[in-house]
Amino acid sequence: MIMPRGQPLLLPVNPVFMGASLVAALAVNMLPLGRVAWMPDLLMMLIAFWSVHQPQRVGMGLAFMFGLCMDVQHSALLGQHALVYCLLVFGAVSMRRRLLWFSLPVQALQMLPLFFMAHAVALVVRMISGGVFPGWSMVIAPLVEALLWPLISMVLLAPQRRAPDADENRPL
Repeated sequence: MIMPRGQPLLLPVNPVFMGASLVAALAVNMLPLGRVAWMPDLLMMLIAFWSVHQPQRVGMGLAFMFGLCMDVQHSALLGQHALVYCLLVFGAVSMRRRLLWFSLPVQALQMLPLFFMAHAVALVVRMISGGVFPGWSMVIAPLVEALLWPLISMVLLAPQRRAPDADENRPL
């Protein structure tokens, strides 16, 4: 793929770093923080990020596995988070070629409908299974996730931007 003008070539991602970031996001999601409806789903954001940037490594299978882990942890309907994460990966992979051409704020705007769709599907599944409506504050979660997209992108792509070989004459 031809890179957009002005965008640097990135080094290959370290699979250990990618796996560690996903496991850390799973651990943060499992913390007993008094889960409220407006709190962003960090694992969902990282799955979407890595499925955009590394679709050959993070796909439906990994999303399904992490979704089942979240279902068990939240005592939710088995498959609820798995369905949401798989739909999110499908949407992210289908728009990844176009998404990578845009700047980070525009990428966040492009990801906003996907995050809304993911939360809407989770709400519909929860309501069909007899759950209670969490309130209108749940609309804030996709907005917060879209606002965090540029920050997460900068943090997770930072290890790939370093120089491939150390040189004291090179400023980077």
